[in-house]
Amino acid sequence: MRDELLTPERVAEMSAASPRWNVSDDGRSLQRTFKFGSFRQAFGFMTQAALAAEKLDHHPEWSNVYSTVEVRLTTHDSGGLTERDFTLARAMDKAAGGD
Repeated sequence: MRDELLTPERVAEMSAASPRWNVSDDGRSLQRTFKFGSFRQAFGFMTQAALAAEKLDHHPEWSNVYSTVEVRLTTHDSGGLTERDFTLARAMDKAAGGD
């Protein structure tokens, strides 16, 4: 099942509620860099985020170098941002110890 693509207005509204995330220039993805105190903390975050992603059946594009995790969220099947991207962003914020 394909998620409904968000309008630019809805993306702006939802991104205002997730200020730590940046909308890409083309408006098709969310991006955030998470920085932790150690590799162990970064990996713990990735484990929690992976469990949330699995529950949502929505998986991030991400990379990890030591204590930094770079994340990009987009809904490939829909060709851009959907509600599921923002839901996963909030879950990742929570896993990182944020709001």
